[in-house]
Amino acid sequence: MEQTYFRRGFGLKGHIEGALAADYHSRVVDRIRAQGYVLAVGGLTFRLAREFGFCYGVDRAVEYAYETRTKFPERRVFLVGEIIHNPHVNKKLQAMGVEFLHRPDGGEFDFRAVTATDVVILPAFGVTVKDFARLRAIGCVLVDTTCGSVLNVWKRVDSYAKDGFTAVIHGKYHHEETKATASQVTKYPAGRYLVVRDMNEAREVCDYVERAGSGERFLGLFADKLSPGFDPDRDLVHVGVANQTTMLSGESLAIAAEIRRSMASRYGEAALPEHFRTFDTICSATQDRQDAVLKLIAEPLDLMVVIGGYNSSNTTHLAAICQERAPTYHIEDATCIDPATGTIRFRPVGGEAEERRAGWLPPGPVTVGVTAGASTPNNKIGETVERIATTRGVTLEALLE
Repeated sequence: MEQTYFRRGFGLKGHIEGALAADYHSRVVDRIRAQGYVLAVGGLTFRLAREFGFCYGVDRAVEYAYETRTKFPERRVFLVGEIIHNPHVNKKLQAMGVEFLHRPDGGEFDFRAVTATDVVILPAFGVTVKDFARLRAIGCVLVDTTCGSVLNVWKRVDSYAKDGFTAVIHGKYHHEETKATASQVTKYPAGRYLVVRDMNEAREVCDYVERAGSGERFLGLFADKLSPGFDPDRDLVHVGVANQTTMLSGESLAIAAEIRRSMASRYGEAALPEHFRTFDTICSATQDRQDAVLKLIAEPLDLMVVIGGYNSSNTTHLAAICQERAPTYHIEDATCIDPATGTIRFRPVGGEAEERRAGWLPPGPVTVGVTAGASTPNNKIGETVERIATTRGVTLEALLE
């Protein structure tokens, strides 16, 4: 009988290394690394964060997707959503013949086109328990690229639900990873979850725990972020905190501390273990990139450029950190920079739409900090550095020979 579930690769790395290098490698990035993460050219000094770009989980997911296309050359290959939140990587997979399955806003993924003879790739964010069951019922081959850090969060919220604790998840409720994490508690009849986006929403939870809120108002505020049948009087008595792996670490820890304080206030410090649990589930790669950018912005910089998908949670959080210390431009890729007009297209921190700005690169000597989200390939970082240099009329070709 044919094996229909794979999580550990196909042993085809040697067959795809050339394609991966051609698609994502950057000589510019290699050169900057070799020079201590600094490149000085034409009055510009580029300082690259020491941790940036593809993390292990993203590397694994992309490699596994390339291996899948190689392993099953004659079969239709589908992908649930996006493999990662980077438009260029997803376009590369489309060019390789991978078909994308989409979820309409507020709806379910449409799996009607999938048959038992097809192959379906599950993304690095994972899929919900329900979607996994739907695909297994079809009988297709499943290639699971779910990140190990995400699996660790799933284990944590599973243990909460199993022990009768409501999982309070610090995350973005519309994000595929958070949807998948929240669904893990639904394996248990009494499993409950609540998603909080930020400290303001966490304080609403704290107020209710401390008997300062109304049930009707609470359910209205969290209408789209609760498990079905959620009853705050019943479901906020025992609480376990977890988080989407790509959130700001400091914010997640602060939220956990605030909820802990409220639970201790309500039930007493001695009884706290019966009512509250927490575990920091920020992934190490996310933490490393946040730590690296904090070190980078501690140096004198004129501006920061953060490269990555606008829908990438870890990238938007890097931009938010940088904005605290220097003018910050979050761009999707090098095409956002127009050397001919000296303009840049970027998504402002906290904004919903791109803006265009002229004169963003000031005259004279300029120090530019550069980093990229965990789903941004090196070639997109290198192309960005080259575009910025071109804005000053400088070419990097001679440096790369």
